[in-house]
Amino acid sequence: MKLDVDVLRYLTKEDFRVLTAVEMGMRNHEIVPAELVERIAALKHGGTYKVMKNLLKHKLLHHDASKYDGFRLTYLGYDFLAIKTLVNRGVFSAVGRQLGVGKESDIFEVATEDGTVMAMKLHRLGRTSFRAVKSKRDYLKHRSSFNWLYLSRLAALREFSFMKALQEHGFPVPNAVDCNRHCVIMSLVPGYPLVQVKQLENPEIVFNTIIGLVVRLTEHGLIHCDFNEFNIMIDDDEKITMIDFPQMVSVSHRNAQMYFDRDVECVFKFFSKRFNMSFHECTADIDGTAVDTDDSGRPSFTSIAKDTGFLDKELSASGFTRKDQEEIAKFIEGGIKKDASSDDEDTEDDEHISMLNEANTMGVDSLHVADQHDEQVESEGNVRTCEAGPSSEPENEDGSNEEGDNETVTNDNDAELEKRLNKVRRRAVTAARGGRKTFASRNTYKDKGGKSSNSSKIQRQLSSW
Repeated sequence: MKLDVDVLRYLTKEDFRVLTAVEMGMRNHEIVPAELVERIAALKHGGTYKVMKNLLKHKLLHHDASKYDGFRLTYLGYDFLAIKTLVNRGVFSAVGRQLGVGKESDIFEVATEDGTVMAMKLHRLGRTSFRAVKSKRDYLKHRSSFNWLYLSRLAALREFSFMKALQEHGFPVPNAVDCNRHCVIMSLVPGYPLVQVKQLENPEIVFNTIIGLVVRLTEHGLIHCDFNEFNIMIDDDEKITMIDFPQMVSVSHRNAQMYFDRDVECVFKFFSKRFNMSFHECTADIDGTAVDTDDSGRPSFTSIAKDTGFLDKELSASGFTRKDQEEIAKFIEGGIKKDASSDDEDTEDDEHISMLNEANTMGVDSLHVADQHDEQVESEGNVRTCEAGPSSEPENEDGSNEEGDNETVTNDNDAELEKRLNKVRRRAVTAARGGRKTFASRNTYKDKGGKSSNSSKIQRQLSSW
């Protein structure tokens, strides 16, 4: 989308207020309802719909009425919000020509009030040429849903943080000035992309300098992952500056060696084709640092000492600030505690399982004991009945039958014992079944002479017990 900043001078405060309202609504809406935009904007004298109509005319908003009446920001509207914020900060005051177009960004010239020219990079993830962002970049982390504006903002924050850190450690990178939303302001690099250079006075020195940058990055714990002739700037004095940093990863990444070898191979391949160089002599000592090389003269990833700096840990190689690193450290500590607690839980689970097995065994044993006790009570009752006849029952002085009273008490005790045994039997069956209760199916009545449900079979088995 073409950036026409002439429209920017005619936009009012109400226009930017409505744009900001749509941006806030897009935090949890793909398409922000018109009523929500009106409530968030809260214009004093109303007129939100009139403002949105004006924004639609300039293509700063997109209207979608497929499911409901709603709006979303376009990249042009997002550009205007970022530019307006940076202008209010005093970072720059004018926007000039377009310097370049990439698969995921646009580069423009900007100028300050004193005439200093800088570069403005607007990230535009989601173009048809580069839509596999979720699989090729780790911006999303654990998130499953996203929109392209949010991903562009993450990419800009990431590039600004890496550029700032590399500048502090003496790497030849542009000077990072400011960042807002998906916009990064940096110093303008004098020179040309290496891909446009056809001839060099000292190609060996330039080559060693470039390979030395790859090695230095690795020593500081980072890998560029896109280190080629398109992302290397060179000036008239053959001074090298590297650009484009959103895709950088840590040396502890699982594919770190593959990315390192790919960066080195890109440089070797370009210099071999463009300048017909042989590399066996010029890579023995790279940028003043002795590095082991393989048979083809390429530096070895495993032989590089990665203890010069820990930029990957300071920036988490996927995060943005030191605060994020502290949060990650807290998370790691929490994970260790969680692992310890999980071990305790496993121990408790083992104890619980053993207790449950023991309870099941006891329940089954108690069931057999209860059956044996019933048989014993019945046999004792039969023996007592056979031994004692009708004439052998002595009577008391008041004519009452003491043995009959005893039998009544015994019968009461037997009934109470039978209830207790039934209760123990039910508990034992439930424990043996794993604590699950059986319920008859609601559709049992629908079984017409065919197979009955499992619950009905279990109920009949319980009743037979």
